[in-house]
Amino acid sequence: MEKGFEALAQMQYPGRIIIIGKSPAGDDAVLYAVTGRSPSSQARKFEKEKKTVFVKPTDEKTLQSGNPDLLVYPAIIVGKFKWIAVSNGKQTPDIAAQFKKGMTPVAALGNALRQWDFEPDAPNHTPRISGCVIDDAALSIVKRAPDGTVLRVYFEVPKAAGKGKLIATYTGVNTDPLPVFAGEPLDVEIPYASAKEAAAALYKALAPEKGKDDYRVAVAAVYRDSAGKIKFVIKNRNK
Repeated sequence: MEKGFEALAQMQYPGRIIIIGKSPAGDDAVLYAVTGRSPSSQARKFEKEKKTVFVKPTDEKTLQSGNPDLLVYPAIIVGKFKWIAVSNGKQTPDIAAQFKKGMTPVAALGNALRQWDFEPDAPNHTPRISGCVIDDAALSIVKRAPDGTVLRVYFEVPKAAGKGKLIATYTGVNTDPLPVFAGEPLDVEIPYASAKEAAAALYKALAPEKGKDDYRVAVAAVYRDSAGKIKFVIKNRNK
């Protein structure tokens, strides 16, 4: 296991993953990963268009066997005013639309997600996980409460070089229905000097144990240095 993402070793099927933190040099680090069990989930890849990372199909026919509305979306959007929005669904543009002078990450997520529910995929009721980085950073999860109502929770991400926070859609236990992520985001180490190193480490950390199914779909990493320079790296299982 690569040092830094050991928490994923206990997660056989985490679903979708967001990690936000800082590189050892203090660069903003935003990582997003997709794993999938079904053929429709597996039939996807990441593509970068300008400053947006999209989740797109590799096989349109196979994708249609699932719910395209939940499978194809802009996952990461980087704006010109030094902000980054990331999520596991079509809520990403709503987050990006919130950024303006004086807006905090928690406020941006709160405003953007107030109309969003958990995904309509019973019995899993997959949460919507999101994050954003301005000067500060935050993560959120929108999930189904035990009584069936919508629970929206927001977390500030502390600034600390070489450290970050991880949130996923599921706990990692590979059962049906899938148990959704619970509690606070997990602490992770980010000892990677570049987006390329971070993406490679995350992809490797998601590798299955010998003899187990490989659920990896794609990984994206975005690093932003103090001057605002952005570096994107994408690693797809399916080209």
